[in-house]
Amino acid sequence: MRSPEMLEEIAQLRRMRFASLLEGSTLMILIGIAVPLKYLEGLSVATSIVGPIHGMAFIFYFWMLIQTVSDEKWALNDVIRMIVAALIPFGTFVNERALARRQALLLETTQ
Repeated sequence: MRSPEMLEEIAQLRRMRFASLLEGSTLMILIGIAVPLKYLEGLSVATSIVGPIHGMAFIFYFWMLIQTVSDEKWALNDVIRMIVAALIPFGTFVNERALARRQALLLETTQ
């Protein structure tokens, strides 16, 4: 049987995984589509649109990170990994996989 605290932790991991994927995806779009359009085609409007969207996704990632680690069940190295993941291009995808493993372990231990 799963306790309400366990269900909330699983839900928070789901939200953090979503934030990781969102931040990484918007960075891919920015670097892979918008920046080349700006410099190869002279379409600076692409970065004017995608840049702020990625900025909001980045802020959302850190907001979710603060909410996720505030329950004090996280080791310092996990917190550092999640912070560094946001600063290294595409690191959030690696972080999402680590969060998925943690979520799977939680689900496994509560059954």
